[in-house]
Amino acid sequence: MVDLVTQYEKIKSEVDAATQGVFGSAQFINGPEVKHFQKELEEYLDVKHVIPCANGTDALQVALMALGLKPGDEVITSDFTFAATVEVIGLLQLTPVLVDVDQDTFNISIDAIQKAITPKTKAIIPVHLFGQPSNMEAIMEIAEANNITIVEDTAQAIGAKYTFSNGETKSAGAIGHIGTTSFFPSKNLGCFGDGGAIFTNDDDLAEKMRSIVNHGMGVRYYYDRLGVNSRLDSVQAAVLRIKLGHLDEYIAARQKAAAYYTNHFKDIEGVETPYIAPNVSHVFHQYTLKIEGLDQFACQEFMKSKGIPAMIYYPMPLHTQKAYGPEQFKHEDFAITNKLCKTVISLPMHTELDQEQLAYICTNLTEFLNRS
Repeated sequence: MVDLVTQYEKIKSEVDAATQGVFGSAQFINGPEVKHFQKELEEYLDVKHVIPCANGTDALQVALMALGLKPGDEVITSDFTFAATVEVIGLLQLTPVLVDVDQDTFNISIDAIQKAITPKTKAIIPVHLFGQPSNMEAIMEIAEANNITIVEDTAQAIGAKYTFSNGETKSAGAIGHIGTTSFFPSKNLGCFGDGGAIFTNDDDLAEKMRSIVNHGMGVRYYYDRLGVNSRLDSVQAAVLRIKLGHLDEYIAARQKAAAYYTNHFKDIEGVETPYIAPNVSHVFHQYTLKIEGLDQFACQEFMKSKGIPAMIYYPMPLHTQKAYGPEQFKHEDFAITNKLCKTVISLPMHTELDQEQLAYICTNLTEFLNRS
């Protein structure tokens, strides 16, 4: 699904020099590379504060910890997403309120959010799924009207843009009260291990989150609050600094590959190519088709037999998962998610796809569809 080897080969001299510099300095934790990366990402996102951390799941957990929520407080989020978004809610003894998604964008449904709000609702986590920002203007209006905090999950959408009805454009992750992201190697901006970051324009929240990621310390050995050990190491920061400089070209490469796929599949009956909202830039962390009547696992096996990975994101809705108490949800409330989990297939999507590879992928998927 990704080609990190070829990507590395293209930036090898830059990355090797940067990481050797860290090895030579031996400043592996909170060294200069971390501080430089923090500043450069703040500039890229046009956000006041970036707090690097150990991974994207920690980013979500630290964000919620900083809000001072109490056990039983409700957090609304999408049913159609990776588990990390929901598991941190449960780990903090908060109540996850899963809601359905929009059938076109796969992002959290505005109508579903409005129906789910109760006096216990304290936060909403919109997930910018597959690289497309959620409807943030509507979400921020809901937040303001109900005094709810918005924590954006931008793990799949770093570099994406959202344009408001007044013409103002902001980066995904820099719109809500807090934004979070993951630098897992397969992400659009990925390091060579685990990594993550939290964003905010709120000085008070930034101070709390910087403390939380470092054991709750403000001044060394003085603990102001409960914290965790969640730091981005200097080697990963050095890699991320190099790759951040290439992020826009990486996004362009993904968008070019997506356009090829869409041009090939757009006129095939029963196949629905990704919808892109008119006021966003889609950075295509995944390229996901909806195909009526698709036997997903047979398709996956066929593509595998041709040497092509194809993934099912996601095969089971979160509201049906044993870990999240399926008895508290009504299956019929998730009609769109239920259908998506049976009809989606994601094709290889990364920065190194060339026209020959794209043609081979498209030809073989079309062959499978013609057989079905």
